[in-house]
Amino acid sequence: MPARTHKLIAGQREANRVLAVGRAPVDHGFAHLKNWRILTKLRTDPTRATQLLRALLVLTNLAVNR
Repeated sequence: MPARTHKLIAGQREANRVLAVGRAPVDHGFAHLKNWRILTKLRTDPTRATQLLRALLVLTNLAVNR
């Protein structure tokens, strides 16, 4: 692992950029879902919870991208 003072080569910088671009929307989505504290009290079967989380993520993305 390079030290902080070590300059990255162009390929490493590009790889980091590609990873960051792909990771950012996921991180933002989880951050928004964590703000909805009702999810901490969710008691339902995993299939229903998955459907609910997908719907909430769609609604969150719509609200964020306005």
